[in-house]
Amino acid sequence: MGNIALIPARGGSKRIPKKNIRDFLGKPIIAYTINAAKQAGCFDRIIVSTDCPDIKKIAEECGAEVPFIRPEEISTDHATTNDVIKHAIGWLGGTVEYLCCLYATAPFIRSEDILEGVEKLKDNPSASYALTVTSFPFPIQRAVKIIDGRLEMFEPKNLLTRSQDLEEAYHDAGQFYWGRPEAFLNDVAFFSEVSIPIRLPRHLVQDIDTEEDWHRAELLYKASCE
Repeated sequence: MGNIALIPARGGSKRIPKKNIRDFLGKPIIAYTINAAKQAGCFDRIIVSTDCPDIKKIAEECGAEVPFIRPEEISTDHATTNDVIKHAIGWLGGTVEYLCCLYATAPFIRSEDILEGVEKLKDNPSASYALTVTSFPFPIQRAVKIIDGRLEMFEPKNLLTRSQDLEEAYHDAGQFYWGRPEAFLNDVAFFSEVSIPIRLPRHLVQDIDTEEDWHRAELLYKASCE
């Protein structure tokens, strides 16, 4: 039984072509995730799940394994991350003690956060997952929406409530998810009482789905990590 790092990286990204291996400040973006996993030193295997020969080649050059090609049925736009995880666990055949799903487009990922995740999961037998979160920069209780060109609050009762009196809210930081294999296999919900939060500062979190996101991530990385 061992600790497995699993990095999903399919080849069919549409909004950012070849997103998982695109150059990010001098090296393929997937390299940052692979390097962080290697530096953590807690994994018995670092596996990339992909359907793309180009990603396979670059992942192996960066020091990861690509021991199988991901089946076509879980390489579509509609396949979920948990579909990919369950396939990998099945392929590994009962050799997984803890699995960490790490995203390929998470250049801010740090080895110390990965280690904190597995240590907290091991120390808490009643927990199924440990995953990264970060706080919203503005109170969600005072969020507004636009209806017919006009503004309306989601919760008007909070209009005059001081920000410091509102409960802090968090969202998924999209870097990694440590979990017990049985939790993944049984589709146990991530965002529930079975999950331990690994809190990250906002300057180390950037979702990358558009060209604007990519540009912002590069600027943020230069300011925060170089």
